[in-house]
Amino acid sequence: MNARVDPHVLTRLSNRHLDALEEETIFILREVAAAFERPALLFSGGKDSLVMLRCAEKAFGAGRIPFPLLMIDTGHNFPEVTAFRDRRAQELGAELIVRHVEDSMARGTVRLARPDEPRNPHQAVTLLEAIEELRFDALIGGARRDEEKARAKERIFSHRDGFGQWQPKAQRPELWTLFNTRLHPGEHFRVFPISNWTELDVWQYIAREHVALPALYYAHRREVVERRGLLVPVTPLTPLKPGERSETRTVRFRTVGDITCTCPVESAAASAAEIVIETLATEVSERGATRMDDKTSDASMEKRKKEGYF
Repeated sequence: MNARVDPHVLTRLSNRHLDALEEETIFILREVAAAFERPALLFSGGKDSLVMLRCAEKAFGAGRIPFPLLMIDTGHNFPEVTAFRDRRAQELGAELIVRHVEDSMARGTVRLARPDEPRNPHQAVTLLEAIEELRFDALIGGARRDEEKARAKERIFSHRDGFGQWQPKAQRPELWTLFNTRLHPGEHFRVFPISNWTELDVWQYIAREHVALPALYYAHRREVVERRGLLVPVTPLTPLKPGERSETRTVRFRTVGDITCTCPVESAAASAAEIVIETLATEVSERGATRMDDKTSDASMEKRKKEGYF
């Protein structure tokens, strides 16, 4: 006979787990504010950066976040997400800085091999230019270790050299939450306060804290076409190819990035609570299920990170 678990006990255990993750994230955010002169929080308007913002509100108080929000815009972002980004930053009274890949293209520092080439990998160039221009010494990002193998290798305080590059073999030890934040001129850190969270943790936290998100994260009807096992949204940037036929399906986005490489998944989940249940059953990582740019090779993300990517 199987023992039945009291759901109230499960809720208490889940809340203790989320409380511990939140406490760690708040501690890291405060460490960044104390250790660095010019930090910034990378803010896309996506769920992970919105969770970090909620933790930052708790760490410093509403309207008192001590660093600006930085967005590297490819020019191919979902309009719903950028509108939500702007509105949320205004609500928080936070400084929002946006730098554009298209400006790097105009300067000649980014050159596309073809006009329809995804711009997502080129964000690294624009980001490094923003770091040099604004003299940031720490960038806070929303990457999680469960997302992708290269991200699982990275420390919470990830040192970047004078070229903005990540050297996996030169990472500093992090024992007992003691972080080595020493920098030489021109170097900086990428800091990942929710490294130890999973996609499930994020959605449970969103449900518990009632974190507002762009509507794309929830089930909606959308025209898509299936390519290489992914559902590609049909848009002016991602039109149908000769011989393809689209269909309208009920989908949601697990992540919201550049339109040219971000795909939805089939889902009827219309609330954070429903997504929690759905996430419990999934066996494919968030990026593996949604990102065309990570399908090129198993090492594609690690290569981009070494070159300065988020």
